[in-house]
Order: sequence, then structure tokens, then C-alpha cells
Amino acid sequence: MIIIEKKKEFIKEIKKAKNIFIMAHSNLDLDAIGSSIGMYMILKKIKKNCYIIIDDKENEPGVAKVLRELDGCLNIIESKEIPEQLSKIDAKNLLLILDTNKIDLVQSKKALEYFNHKIVMDHHELGKTSIKDATLMLVDDHASSTCEMVCQLIETYKVDLDPYYCTVVLAGIVLDTNNFTLKTSNDTFYAAYYLTSLGASVKKVQYLLKQDLKDYTERQKLLTGIKIINNNIAITKGSPYTVYRREDLAKMADTLLFFNDIEVSFVIGKIGEDIIGISGRSMGNIDILPILEKIGGGGDEYNGAAKLEKMTISKAEEKLMHAIDVKKR
Repeated sequence: MIIIEKKKEFIKEIKKAKNIFIMAHSNLDLDAIGSSIGMYMILKKIKKNCYIIIDDKENEPGVAKVLRELDGCLNIIESKEIPEQLSKIDAKNLLLILDTNKIDLVQSKKALEYFNHKIVMDHHELGKTSIKDATLMLVDDHASSTCEMVCQLIETYKVDLDPYYCTVVLAGIVLDTNNFTLKTSNDTFYAAYYLTSLGASVKKVQYLLKQDLKDYTERQKLLTGIKIINNNIAITKGSPYTVYRREDLAKMADTLLFFNDIEVSFVIGKIGEDIIGISGRSMGNIDILPILEKIGGGGDEYNGAAKLEKMTISKAEEKLMHAIDVKKR
């Protein structure tokens, strides 16, 4: 529990700051928004000026529901609005980076330039593109999610959190563990228990996780043409004529792990014009991070992704296959 181990350092940095800005990774998911909101409410309880930075123009369904239901309740700004909110005294400005430690994955790279004081809180392994100049690194790759880490703070500082906010934090844990089937420990179950004891609604969590039928049907097409490598690695790819959302690739990668003997899954698909996304998942017996790093991606041993620009799906598949071969040797 790195959060508990470094709580004195953490609270010291928080106390020094007047304005605290929270920023997660781009293409927010429920863990990113849940941990951001949980941290926001913790900081508001101790009378800090807080801002959540969101530049995303579109959101996946669960995140969109949360932002719609909390419209007007949170101080959300775009990164271009940061300068006008900064204190003239540099030491009083702090940037909290949640659910990623990679420079190229944050909501705004430009935002990093405004702050000399940064804290990174994340559950993904460090890599080549990790932020190097953070004042404090709270990276716990044994945690199931950043929401689990935030929950530890909620309990440690006995924050009386509204049941709705507890529900959003719980939803982040459920999402990142694929309903408590991946990277789940005693601490994860305890966090879920603690949040429900504060009023988190399991029924509401399921509502936030509900999927669009059209999107689900489109994802099911990815189940055709699956290749099995080394008897335990499943790879599938989407149509070159279909643009998928990143979360669609991630959800299908999760689904593939439910099949017998499959330890690792990779799903390849277009996520933009001339941009290919690869989502990877592992049961934990095979570390997929070295494979994803080989193709310019990141994550941890359980899950991760890569983005390949100006490349066809076939070329992306070749590159992935080569990375798997290198890992095997």
C-alpha cells in the first residue's frame, strides 16, 4: 500500500498547495473519472481549490452518464483554461496526475508544462515514457485500479463521501478488475466493502457499466477470425472499414480471456484515420508489458494498449506477432 507508506509526503504536498488540478489519461474510463472525482471530493473536504482537467470531446457511455449526472457539481476546465486559474506563487500550484504515469497518455501534454510540482498516482507499471519530474510518485502496480488507491485515502482520512461519489469510485474498481476477475486482491475486495458501507450502490454501478446494444453487436464481430498463438494467446482484428472506440477493443480483449486455455489476448482495430489501436489483456501468468513496449505501447503485466499511426491493420498485426516472437525467445 504505497499510498499509506507515503501518506505523510502526500499530505505535506497537498497542504502546501492552494490550487490543485487533477488530470487523468485521455479517453477517460470509469477508473480515470472515478479516481478523479474521488480525489476531488477529498480535496474539497479540506477546503482546497480544485479543478478537473478534461479535454476529451467524446466520452464512453459510463463516463458520459457520470458527467451528465454531475453537471454543475464539479469544477471542470479544459487545459487551455489552466493559466488563468494558476496562483502567481508557483509553489501553491499542484498537478495531480491520475490513472497514468505516461507523458503521451495524459489529457494534455501542454498542461504538464504549467507545473513544477506534480504528484503521480497510478496502478500501471513505469515505462520509458513515464513522467520523470514528479515531486512524488505514488505508483502501485499491485493495486487493481487507481480507484482502489483513492479508496485507501478516503478511509485513511475518514472522508464522509456522498454515496453517489462512492458508487462512481466503486464502478472504477469493477471496470478495471473486469467484475473482480482480474488483478483482484484482498485489498480490492476490502475497498469494495468499504465503499458499499458508505452507501455505494451496486445497482447503480451496473447502470454505469451498461453497454450500447449496437456497440456490443459490432464488437461481437471481432470474435470471428481469432488466431491462437502458442496455444494460449488469442489475437483478433477488426474490419479495415470500421473505426472502433478504444474501449470497444479493451472490452473485447477482456472477453477473450473467458475462453478455455487463453492466458493472453490482443485485439487490433482502427481507432481513427490511419491510426490502429491494439488492446492487450493477461490473466497474469504472462507479462504483456514487454510485448506492448516493443511496439511503442504501455500498461502493466495485466493490461495495456498501443497506438500505431500511418499503418494498416495487417502491418500492425505483423508488428505485434514479431513482438510476441521476440518475447517468446
